Amino acid sequence: MDEIDVPRLFLCPISFEIMKDPVTVLTGITYDRESIEKWLFSEKNNTCPVTKQILPADCDLIPNHTLRRLIQSWCIMNASHGIERIPTPKPPINKNQIAKLLKEAKSPQLKIRCLEKLRSIASESETNKRYIEAAGAVEFLASIVSNANCFASEDQASDDGVDFTSTASCEALSMLYSLQVSEAGLKSLVGKNGEFVKTLIRVMQRGNDESRAYAVLLLKSMLEVADPMQLISLTTGFFTEIVQVLHDQISQQASKAVLKLLIQLCPWGRNRIKAVEAGAVSILIELLLDASERRVCEMILMALDMLCGCAEGRAELLQHGAGLSIVSKKIFRVSQVASDRAVRILLSISKFSAAPGVLQEMLQLGVVAKLCLILQVDCGNKVRERAREILKLHARAWRSSSCIPNHFLSSYPS
Repeated sequence: MDEIDVPRLFLCPISFEIMKDPVTVLTGITYDRESIEKWLFSEKNNTCPVTKQILPADCDLIPNHTLRRLIQSWCIMNASHGIERIPTPKPPINKNQIAKLLKEAKSPQLKIRCLEKLRSIASESETNKRYIEAAGAVEFLASIVSNANCFASEDQASDDGVDFTSTASCEALSMLYSLQVSEAGLKSLVGKNGEFVKTLIRVMQRGNDESRAYAVLLLKSMLEVADPMQLISLTTGFFTEIVQVLHDQISQQASKAVLKLLIQLCPWGRNRIKAVEAGAVSILIELLLDASERRVCEMILMALDMLCGCAEGRAELLQHGAGLSIVSKKIFRVSQVASDRAVRILLSISKFSAAPGVLQEMLQLGVVAKLCLILQVDCGNKVRERAREILKLHARAWRSSSCIPNHFLSSYPS
């Protein structure tokens, strides 16, 4: 293929590879279907990559059959150069076919078959996922999850029935997540009264690990588009369940989703206190003790920083035997972001919770020595300013201590 020139018309403007399934958007530019679908749906862009013009949310991708045939003919003519013929792509499924499939899925057995069929259709292309959502599949899948959890809570339900509905619920949750539902679809799931959020809380309470993981991942997507009042109204029970998912370490993806949820939700209303009451601080400290991945450490420290914005959070961190120690140890060892968050946590403690016993503990654990070291190395102006502020706040208590190495005293704030 390197020995011949490929006509520029045959190359996708995104991938710069020969187009297998050329489609044209409203701006008149042609792309390979896989590339433009990834750009629009997976990466959630709303512009034409070439012209930068805004594209509508329901932008149609029109197959360019003429160009495809030209590419196929060119491939055949250059087969001797190692060019493989591009097969004719399978066309996207008709929206009416999906609507009919959903309408006919009335019995439990038919619903299972429908879920299997939907998964198969969705796996073929991103366009099919859009069609599935447009046909009303989001409401259909949400109803399966809701009904399954109501059924599972009934005492008279048989074991076989619970297993059957549990399987359907897990499959429906998986589909809802993999569909990458649009913002409008996610808002419809959140709803005005948050009933589906309550359903997902029940899934986290009673579901298997797979269902719980999908519930958390879906909640993260839903709450990213929720109204502020809906974020403020989240209960302590909600935080209890997501913190439990974090504690159980179901999957790395689910754990990261919980960390992102805590970071997103803590600034709203009394959510900090609710998260603390759910045991978030101690769980985060335990995870930080074992965490080695840079991004995970950063997110844990971000969450702890937010939780230490309330007195209850600071008290929990100080009550944990390893709280102060592990926070200070992450300075310099992870990243600039982690160091900044760790120092922010120490500043919150120093400003609002600096009892004599706490100050003595900071000396004995080497926290003060670490703060002195920050003043001597290049770690960013903001981190250095915060460290200097902490040392100034308690200069009298710490300056004369033998716990501070002599070579640090020259840079100790007066």
